[in-house]
Amino acid sequence: MPNPRLASRYAKSLMDIAVEQNSVETVLNDLKSLDDVCHKSRDFAVLLRSPVAKADKKLAVVKAIFEGHISNLTMSFITLMTHKGREEYLQEIVQAFIQQYNELKNIKVVKLTTAHPVNDTVKNAILGKVAKALEGNTIDLKVEVKPELIGGFVLEVEDKLFDASVRRDLNDIRSSLLDNSYISKM
Repeated sequence: MPNPRLASRYAKSLMDIAVEQNSVETVLNDLKSLDDVCHKSRDFAVLLRSPVAKADKKLAVVKAIFEGHISNLTMSFITLMTHKGREEYLQEIVQAFIQQYNELKNIKVVKLTTAHPVNDTVKNAILGKVAKALEGNTIDLKVEVKPELIGGFVLEVEDKLFDASVRRDLNDIRSSLLDNSYISKM
């Protein structure tokens, strides 16, 4: 069961220690590696969430995969989480850490979703407009292709959504026709 409050607290603690030890970038890369393994190996992710597998077995698998490849701080953190029975929240903690890192470094994540792949000229034009609106921040542009949009694009900036897709236009037309607002009501 997701627990964003717990993930945020553990991520904050790890961030504080990483800042203190001047190893924020290293920890970030380590956690991204952990998240990458969780996404690529369903078995590993299931193992972390499994209530049946014992903590020492989980820790042995984590050490076999990551020991020597990640920093001592990150390995100690994962070990602590496993001993406390919180290893099932590691992916959430990674996402919370990345979010806190972005806040620390003034990085704004912008997601551009289009119906078809766009060229660099279009990306740069959109990036320029967003950078102008979010002056003083670094922009991290994520591009995704979803053919179900039919045409146009959807732009997500923080908690704001700009939907200029053909799918939204068609849905608006459908709902106005189904509403029968053009027929006088008696």
